[in-house]
Amino acid sequence: MKNTFLSRLATLAVAATMVPLSSCLNELDQTPDFQDSTETIYRDPAKIQGVLARLYATMAVSGQQGPSGLPDITGIDEGFSNYLRQYWKAQELTTDEAIIAWNDGGLPAYSRMDWNANNEFVRAIYDRIFYQVSLCNEFLRQTTDDQLSDRGISGNDLANVKTYRAEARFLRALSYWHAIDMFGNIPFATEATAVGSAVPPRASRQEVFSYVEQELLEAQTDLLDANTDPNNYGRANKAAAWTLLTKLYLNAQVYTGQPRWTEAVTYSKRVIDANVYQLSSDYRLLFLADNNKNAGSREIIFPVNFDGLRTKTFGGMTFIIHASVGGSMPASEFGINGGWFGLRTKPNLVAAFELDGSTRATDRRAMFYTDGQRNQIEDIFTFTDGYPSTKFRNKTSTGQDGSDATGDFVDTDFPMFRLADVYLMYAEAAFRGGNGATSLTPLAAVNLVRARAGAPNLATLTEDNLLRERSRELYWEGHRRTDLIRFGKFTSGSYVWPFKGGTTAGQGVDATRALFPIPSTDLIANPNLRQNPGY
Repeated sequence: MKNTFLSRLATLAVAATMVPLSSCLNELDQTPDFQDSTETIYRDPAKIQGVLARLYATMAVSGQQGPSGLPDITGIDEGFSNYLRQYWKAQELTTDEAIIAWNDGGLPAYSRMDWNANNEFVRAIYDRIFYQVSLCNEFLRQTTDDQLSDRGISGNDLANVKTYRAEARFLRALSYWHAIDMFGNIPFATEATAVGSAVPPRASRQEVFSYVEQELLEAQTDLLDANTDPNNYGRANKAAAWTLLTKLYLNAQVYTGQPRWTEAVTYSKRVIDANVYQLSSDYRLLFLADNNKNAGSREIIFPVNFDGLRTKTFGGMTFIIHASVGGSMPASEFGINGGWFGLRTKPNLVAAFELDGSTRATDRRAMFYTDGQRNQIEDIFTFTDGYPSTKFRNKTSTGQDGSDATGDFVDTDFPMFRLADVYLMYAEAAFRGGNGATSLTPLAAVNLVRARAGAPNLATLTEDNLLRERSRELYWEGHRRTDLIRFGKFTSGSYVWPFKGGTTAGQGVDATRALFPIPSTDLIANPNLRQNPGY
């Protein structure tokens, strides 16, 4: 975030004070309540850029002043309500990678996989997604060619706004992808939906899949070229769109019933062949407070940006780093003022490093704190049950603390998309039958990633070692629930982890748990919606 363009995340006044929302009844077609008038904002190219920056900021911050006081959404404490914090919990706490010791409201239901339609954490990520969609819709509604012409936007300013529109379409596509991945059939609206119209219609998972695909294919033309220019760090470019398309196609069989492996190969290969991004020589650099500018930054394709002085939030990376420190862990080694005694890994993740030739002793990705901790988990709420991960730190590559002298808020950016993931998606799609792989074989792509970690080459690929490699490389980066569903492991009783299904040893759960429920608040507000099966 620490660059000229996205420093505007720190100046949200030009981007408006948004009305907090309690359900998505009007989320998809609302008009934000701007401090400046809409006409004033959208006549000024600098303020238009500021509104775009607010769209990016919505992934990182939870309200209008930070870290609390003016929340974007209601129904949950603002500290909990951050988009990334809620997305991370839904993608990691429900899986074999992470567990949390807190007994806040419905949070333990994620570990037990027994959430319901009244769970406030499920509702929070649902509301976050559609709040972001609504903001993107309004930005696009106000920046059409006709609107810009009427407001006197021309020349280079007009060309810049065209790029901003493509970025807004990417951000909306990202949120709609999150929506179909987690909730299936959903309420749907675009900038063409009239403000103040009736409640949004329900769209099928297949329909929204096709919409997201088309949006990304169209938007890529106007996005910035794939690049690692530090002045554009944090902005969605063509490579970000290709990576999201790869993820969409990789999971197409889950979403639509039809595999799209060849398309996944095609778009992952575009990222690789662009020859812009490169694997960091040191895995650890990707997760430090200066990961926006150290050598690891050249691997990060699309981050969620944080700054300890400018994006103060109790969510996002502040949550992930603080909550994973406790017990005998020295908080100062993580660049923070204290741990929150929450997050640990599950033994399945630790065991993954003792398979396929990797070991915790030699694989540089195996970052666990073991002093005073035990690997087994017998009590969800005992912090010393389970090894905490030391992967993310608010320390720079030169050993300095992040910029916030209090140690409350962190600078570390969250690498939502990075090149190692693209290599592994390419390998999986080609392994599953996708056409288009050339001299880079699926096995060679996986071994490139392993070599960076100091792990020996695999001799062959199987579904199991592909899934394990994704966990070793990408744990705690928000991919695991989606991966386990794609590999048929998420609800199955053949693969379990502690407290899956509510038992200490773990057990299978009903297949309907592969989707979260539509929150009761929205079912009441929008009669077009129907609850997902099993709820």
